[in-house]
Amino acid sequence: MAHKYHPDKNKGDDKKFKEVNEAYQTLSDDQKRAQYDRFGSEGPSFNGGGYGGAQQGYQQGGFSGFDFTGQNGGVEFDMGDLGDIFGDFFGGSMKRSKQSARRGRDISTEINLPFKDSIFGATRKIFINKQSVCDVCKGTGAKPGSKMNTCKTCNGSGQVSEIRQSILGSFSSVKTCETCRGKGKIPSEKCPQCHGSGVYKKDEEISVNIPAGINNGEMVRITGSGEAVQDGTSGDLYIKINVEPHPVFKRDGLNLTMDLPIKLTDALMGMAYNLKTLEGNVVEVKIPEGINNGEMLRVRGKGVPSSRGRGDIILRIIIKMPAKLSRSARDIVEKLKAEGL
Repeated sequence: MAHKYHPDKNKGDDKKFKEVNEAYQTLSDDQKRAQYDRFGSEGPSFNGGGYGGAQQGYQQGGFSGFDFTGQNGGVEFDMGDLGDIFGDFFGGSMKRSKQSARRGRDISTEINLPFKDSIFGATRKIFINKQSVCDVCKGTGAKPGSKMNTCKTCNGSGQVSEIRQSILGSFSSVKTCETCRGKGKIPSEKCPQCHGSGVYKKDEEISVNIPAGINNGEMVRITGSGEAVQDGTSGDLYIKINVEPHPVFKRDGLNLTMDLPIKLTDALMGMAYNLKTLEGNVVEVKIPEGINNGEMLRVRGKGVPSSRGRGDIILRIIIKMPAKLSRSARDIVEKLKAEGL
């Protein structure tokens, strides 16, 4: 930004360059930066002048010693180094936030589900072997009743500083202490169950609510039932649903389909068929006279339930032809043939 808005540039902007310079002066001074983080631009020593105070002016230090254009015998400034430095300043708090907000690993499994349960929903219990929060120390890693000592790595602050050298000098950044994970204290005695890690691997029973109308191959996510980590949130558990086939019904969207084999005489004369639904109820379906092979009959409101209503049951008529005719049956067919049927 300093390179872009430098007043010597063709499209430079004196005001914006001044703001960038003031921001740099604030960030490069630990005291000024601490004041800004605490009070903002209106706080002590800022006088309402933005980053670092407007009274200082961009010619009093900051970027004024560099020739950003590389002309007039000056030194061309490496903006990549400046970007890294600003990344340390602005990104430091983000990095610490990410470190403190640790998250466990997501895990997955799959279960077989009866066809009926996929239509109407069900609750299943499964056992998963995974990293879970220690039930002895409740995730602290400390032996119950043990004393907490000050972390020697960070002296109880929960953070450690590191110095980085750059073309603009030495810069200090702060990160979360890895020894105490930002707590500032460590237990004098570790938990005997998890050995201080706060988590350990065990079999855990999990209740799974499977929604009505789930399709084969779909996933159910249970938030927070994945693997646990100390001082963080657990990951998620993903469960793939394998729907077992039904001996009669198949699914087509919100409809249930089935083949209904009937005899030739039933197709000619008509009949009443007692259909057993998935709920176990019996519905009478009338087969009309003269129905053709492959025709469809619909039973409304007995299919897959959904927020848009419930689907139907679709019956496809399959006329079973006799493999062999008796003498009397052949005579009857001959008479029908003579009548043009």
